[in-house]
Parts: sequence; structure tokens; C-alpha cells
Amino acid sequence: MRYLVNLSYDGSKFYGYQIQKGKKTVEGELEKVLSKIFNKKINTIGASRTDKDVHALSQYCHFDADKMDLNRLAHSMNSMLDESIYIKKILKVDDKFHSRFSVIKKEYIYKINMGEYNPIEKDYVLQYNKKINKKLLDEFIFKMSGIHNFRSFTSDKDKDNYQRDLVLTYKIQNNILYLTFKSSGFLRYMIRNIVGLLLDINDNKKNISDIDKIFQSENRCSCGKCASGCGLYLKDIYY
Repeated sequence: MRYLVNLSYDGSKFYGYQIQKGKKTVEGELEKVLSKIFNKKINTIGASRTDKDVHALSQYCHFDADKMDLNRLAHSMNSMLDESIYIKKILKVDDKFHSRFSVIKKEYIYKINMGEYNPIEKDYVLQYNKKINKKLLDEFIFKMSGIHNFRSFTSDKDKDNYQRDLVLTYKIQNNILYLTFKSSGFLRYMIRNIVGLLLDINDNKKNISDIDKIFQSENRCSCGKCASGCGLYLKDIYY
């Protein structure tokens, strides 16, 4: 039987989602608990491999195991898991369903504090502590949105296709800038590199006119810095 798990987690407490030898990861904690519950080795497949410090409001994974009551399973997992992971719901799905390959769209949010430094939120909101004016944001959103080759915005190598259709929007509330990214898929570090470029432009290290050149170069070195993972949230996954 195939189960689909919907979960959330505090990424600051883990070394990323995917299992890494000798490191505490979300996937590692999930499989450890599930293997105890079913009394056999359980392997899970996550919908998105979030990096170190990246949070999830709604992540998904699937696994195959014997039949069990869904409410009982969710309760057992939550009682045994690290308190920084929470199982929101569990569904039974068709055996052909795949948590990664069945995805239609993913949505991420990146949070930037443009106001006074906040030590309490340092692990959850990027403490940039500088203003970014609306004119720059509007120009940046216009340049980055749409279908582009994002080869310059990723460390992924030897991909068959670097083209993505990106919907990028923003809002500002209480000095927090919320950048929302929607696409059918994202490349490794793509969002964080886009945010890093925005900050570099605001810091006058790069210019808004450089964006076209960066796309054309298809070279990661042309893009600039990679923003911290602390402000990034996997908001939702659509099937």
C-alpha cells in the first residue's frame, strides 16, 4: 500500500531534507520512525529536497508499507518524531502515484527583513535590514518572471533542460518583504541565487541591466552570491 504524507518542519534544526550520512535530516528522522512503526526498513521519497536551514510549511513524501489506520499512523509518527517535524495528514494513494514526478507545481516563499535586526527571527527571516524600493522590485520581478534558461542560477550540472517558467510576485508587510516563487520545478539553489542577485543589485554591486547578460552567459559565476537558506519556505506542492 502506498501512503502520501503531508508534513511541515523547521529547517534550522536539520541538515536539509535528504538523508546524509552522519547528519540529522528530515528524511532520516522520518525513515527512522516509520521503520520502528512497521518493524521493517521503510524508504521514503520526498517531493522536494530542501537544503540546510530551508523550512517547509507543506512538504510531501510517499512510502510503501502494510495497511494501517491513517489516524493511528499520523498520531504514532507525531508522538515519536523530533518536535521540529509535524505530520499534518496522511493519505492512501494509487501505487502509480509518485510524490516527486506527479507534481504539477511548487510554491516557495522567501522572507527578507528590511527593518531593524531581529535576533529572535534570525533563523526564519533573512536579516538584510535595508530597504529595497518598490521601483527596483517591480523592475526585477518583470525581468525574472516568465520562461528563461536559469543555467546561471544553479549549481546543477549536466541537466538536460535548464528552462523554467517562473511566476514571481511580492508583497511588503511590517517591513518584511515576501517574495513568492511558483513554477512546475526549480533547480538547485535557483531561488536563493535569484534572491542573492536582487540584494546585490540593491547594494549596487550589480545593475538591473545585468540580468539579461546573466541569463545569456549561462554561467553560475556571473550571477553573484547565494542568499541564506533561512528565509526560504516550501509553501505548497500541487498535484
